[in-house]
Amino acid sequence: MKPPYLQYGDKIAIISPSGNIDPTLIDNAASILESWGLTPLIGKNAKNQYGRYAGTPSERLDDLQWAFDQKDIKAVLCSRGGYGLVQIIDDVDFSHFELYPKWLIGFSDITILHLAIAAYDISSLHGIMAKDISANGEAADRLKQLLFGELSEYTDIMPHPLNRTGKCQGKIIGGNLAVMCGMRGTHFDIDPEDKILFIEDIGEKPYQIDRYIWNLKIGGILEQISGLIVGQFNEYDEDEDMKTTVYELIADAVSEYNYPTLFGFQAGHIDDNYSIPFGVQTTMNVTNDGAKLNF
Repeated sequence: MKPPYLQYGDKIAIISPSGNIDPTLIDNAASILESWGLTPLIGKNAKNQYGRYAGTPSERLDDLQWAFDQKDIKAVLCSRGGYGLVQIIDDVDFSHFELYPKWLIGFSDITILHLAIAAYDISSLHGIMAKDISANGEAADRLKQLLFGELSEYTDIMPHPLNRTGKCQGKIIGGNLAVMCGMRGTHFDIDPEDKILFIEDIGEKPYQIDRYIWNLKIGGILEQISGLIVGQFNEYDEDEDMKTTVYELIADAVSEYNYPTLFGFQAGHIDDNYSIPFGVQTTMNVTNDGAKLNF
């Protein structure tokens, strides 16, 4: 189910369900959202500092539950990722959210919320957060267009030597690879059938990434998906002892399957982070000249 697109005057909540954040970045994000014609509402605990977290687990849960329960709030923008959602996700009540779906926006640790929402077959947006929204105008503009229903395709995706050509359809799922694999075996695990899997990560060593990929392969995830999008993997050093690069080890893991693969997509922990609609029926077409996503 796709939440309603935003309209002028709609309310959008800003919350911090994971790591703490410089409060000025939340204020800057609120100003940008106002310039879009939206009405930002900042969670009462969104600017809290509690060690590495934006408040205690109960404070972060209170803000998340408030944003999900208020019928007049049409979208929820997370302030940043970091760590902490796993501490509260099992206590979230999705009953109001299921009745009145709204766009959830975020990435990194917010992958946990994307996985939880996917279980209700509700769409969400893997995209830039309050921390980043003032840093890159193009990325912010894409997010705005998606929220207002003005963007339905990416046609400027560059070719990559590891791409496998082909065309597939499915709903995009996934997110941060480490976070996603941390939820394997729980009721927030991935349902891979007829899905296009997206993965990205930051700061993970190549052998750790290899372990995560083998987790997905041995668990049958990579066999059942209809396509693979490999986003940005950054802030790591290639390991010569691995005898392969990170992108190559991913390509090797899926070499026996026939679905199209897209490498180097501009999404992840980068400035120009392309927002991706999760849970929306998408067509991916990979050719020798590049790739297109229609959603």
